[in-house]
Amino acid sequence: MWTTGTQTVATAYEGEDRGVSTTVDQAGGRGLAERLGIEPGMVVQERGWDEDTDDELRDAIADRAGSEMVDEDADDVVDIVLLWWREDDGDLVDTLVDALHPLAESGVIWLLTPKSGRDGHVPPSDISEAAPTAGLAQTSSISAAHDWAGARLVTPKATRATKR
Repeated sequence: MWTTGTQTVATAYEGEDRGVSTTVDQAGGRGLAERLGIEPGMVVQERGWDEDTDDELRDAIADRAGSEMVDEDADDVVDIVLLWWREDDGDLVDTLVDALHPLAESGVIWLLTPKSGRDGHVPPSDISEAAPTAGLAQTSSISAAHDWAGARLVTPKATRATKR
């Protein structure tokens, strides 16, 4: 382990893969659900769930929000859409446009894709091409889980201002 400021990071040690915890660690580091912008009381919609999604991340999000995530058939207005996406899942632009419908004006889409070298990996260029076509801008990216990368997508401020 090593520490940077207040965050403790676990590293591989003597052949063990310890990974990085998605929960708040004892040194006061931020949990992954918090890094995703999840706050207590938020409504999070999950799309694209399948057997390969990361249950630890899903549990951390539900714990932080204080309720289970709603599925894509729910009629709720949501603060965050968590979209699991793989290379063979279809048309990314269409799916992103669909994910915008339940999203609150200041909402965020977290597009989660398999990391490089994993089955279903989506090249970053595909995301950077699809996002603006769907009316979104990518603001950041993170390592969301052991096998998943996350891209934070939002509606550009200029677009939000014209919707009023």
